Amino acid sequence: MTRWHRVAGACMLASVTARPIPLARPDGSPIRALVVDDEANLSELLRMALQNEGWDTRTAASGQEALTVIRDFEPDLMVLDVMMPGLDGMGLLARVRAAGNDAPVLFLTAKDAVEDRIAGISAGADDYVTKPFNLEEVVVRLRGMARRHVAAVADADPRLRVGDLSLDEDAYEVERGGIPIKLTAREFELLRYLMQNPRRVLSKAQILDEVWSYDFGGDGSVVEIYISYLRKKIDTLGDPLIHTVRGVGYTIKPS
Repeated sequence: MTRWHRVAGACMLASVTARPIPLARPDGSPIRALVVDDEANLSELLRMALQNEGWDTRTAASGQEALTVIRDFEPDLMVLDVMMPGLDGMGLLARVRAAGNDAPVLFLTAKDAVEDRIAGISAGADDYVTKPFNLEEVVVRLRGMARRHVAAVADADPRLRVGDLSLDEDAYEVERGGIPIKLTAREFELLRYLMQNPRRVLSKAQILDEVWSYDFGGDGSVVEIYISYLRKKIDTLGDPLIHTVRGVGYTIKPS
């Protein structure tokens, strides 16, 4: 391992304690990141750093391999090395954009000339970092790209999503895996509140206040009853999505 890799690794370890609340996709599942670089040590270092962010991260050692991973994995953002044998980063990005994929892309390259940066951005990349680089800085840049991408996806889709469960607030419709689910008005409001806060544990008091407009002295048993109603209609169609955190409350998250 080179001195640069040792320094970068130290930066990654130093950033662990300062890790922010993990970003997530609109459906509550982890951000999906793809690192494409023919230098295995570098790919692994970036993969570890992004895994530390709580992201689902995969790697590819070539442009051709990346095409297969992109098709199957559908990443939310990509880190591409510009200089790779065969299909290089520029060529890979051209194919990705031609296929209609607008996932954010950060280029990594040893070329630091202004014209090279201009070429990278003009090719459709969202950011451009030259080697050697500070690992923590790259992670911060990727975090910003992911945040903007998640916000754009959420704004483009009026439906709330958690895994394969979707709720259309305008049409007042709920379905899981394409199967329509009929809910009462109160069940719909409860499910909407849960789905507006994926992975967040909500107490009975919070749910009563939001869904039933009770103060904290409300009867929490009604929450248990309606949670059981939702489970019978939703969790019977697949892996459980609604979970009880004993002594705390309830949460909804992808299986």
